[in-house]
Order: sequence, then structure tokens, then C-alpha cells
Amino acid sequence: MRHTIAVIVENKSGVLTRIAGLFSRRSFNIDSLSVGATDNPDYSRMTITVEGDKDVLEQVIKQLSKLVNVIRVSELAPSESVERELAVIKVTADKDSRGEIMQIVNIFRAKIIDVSARSMIIEVTGDEEKINAIVQLLRQFGIKEMARTGKVSMIRGTRVIKA
Repeated sequence: MRHTIAVIVENKSGVLTRIAGLFSRRSFNIDSLSVGATDNPDYSRMTITVEGDKDVLEQVIKQLSKLVNVIRVSELAPSESVERELAVIKVTADKDSRGEIMQIVNIFRAKIIDVSARSMIIEVTGDEEKINAIVQLLRQFGIKEMARTGKVSMIRGTRVIKA
């Protein structure tokens, strides 16, 4: 089972290294990791996705909570949170295929952010299933390069995860 964990940490150098080291030492695999500043510049928010059963999740949360620069650790249940990912995809696009690519982009409410004589770069945001679906459709044209951010997630409603 895949679990999403929100981690509020002090915005200091070396924190990411310590967290990655913890996962490595414990042989936990990080499926995705997204890190960015919060509304308070003293703190950063990490969204970490891990695969495993409840015991693995419990161990990850306990181990993260022990780290000095970690302020708060919370599991984000899919039913109680909103998740998004960003993908930037460079696809082969000659004059014959541009129209079909543009239709796919429109259907997925994505954006074309760059065009050259032989390629297009597409930006798409959404849940993992949406990203996977557009990637699958674009494969027929030839994906030259792709970058994905990893998941970011937030609890629905008035509850917040803050330092």
C-alpha cells in the first residue's frame, strides 16, 4: 500500500540529507519526494510517498519524528486530502502530429509551454492517474524527455499541518 506523509522541517541546510539517510539506513524506499518552503520561511514542507504496510508506515513516522530538525510528521489519508503532481513532457511533434497533440493537451487541460520545429513541451498538473494517462497517450508521438515533481498533498477542510 502507498502512503503519503507530510513532514514540516526547519528550513536549514542538511535536513534533506539527514532524512534521505534515515530512509537509506532503514532500507525504506521513497517513491516520491517533494520539498518546498512554507508560508513561514523558517520551515519547509516535505511530501514523501512510501510503499509498505501499516508497520512500515508506523516505523517511518517514528523514525522521522526522532530527527532533530523535524517539527511535525503526519500521514495524509487519500480520502481526507487533495494530491497533485506536475509533469513537464517534451514530445516529438512534426507538422502532421501537432494537431492531434494539441487535442490531447486540451482534453487534459494541460498547457503547451514551448514549441520548436520538431518538438513541443507540455505542462500538466493533476493526480497521478491523470499524469500517467496523458503520458501513455503521448508515448505514441515519442517522448524525448520528461520531468515529474512528485506528489504534493494537503488535508481538505479547515485542519492544517503547521509548525
